[in-house]
Amino acid sequence: MHEINVVPYVDVMLVLLVIFMVTAPLITPGVIDLPTVDKASQPRIVPLEVFVRADRGLVVRSRDRSGHIVEEKTVSRGELGAFIKKAGKASELSVLVGGDKNARYEAVLQVMDELRKHGVQKVGLQVKTAQ
Repeated sequence: MHEINVVPYVDVMLVLLVIFMVTAPLITPGVIDLPTVDKASQPRIVPLEVFVRADRGLVVRSRDRSGHIVEEKTVSRGELGAFIKKAGKASELSVLVGGDKNARYEAVLQVMDELRKHGVQKVGLQVKTAQ
């Protein structure tokens, strides 16, 4: 009869399992030394804020240097280009794009693409910090 006896293979696997279980806690992962920074200073240029609502509507908000809202306007995607031109030179303008929690990711990316088409080079995403 030609049969394969699997008992020695099971014994070898159990021995290897015990060896790995014993040595795994002894191995320390590499420590990453991250750089530290001080508190960030106020930005020199106050960014324009574009919010994408859940219904794909856009709200454009501009603030002054102290952080108070100067202008807030609901615009369509077609009117966004005209608002950017009115705000100043597009290549020097910085824009933060924020989205409603229920807004589609696709809608946020389309707004970012629209801003790039109008020459805005500094586009970032605005997030709310967890508390």
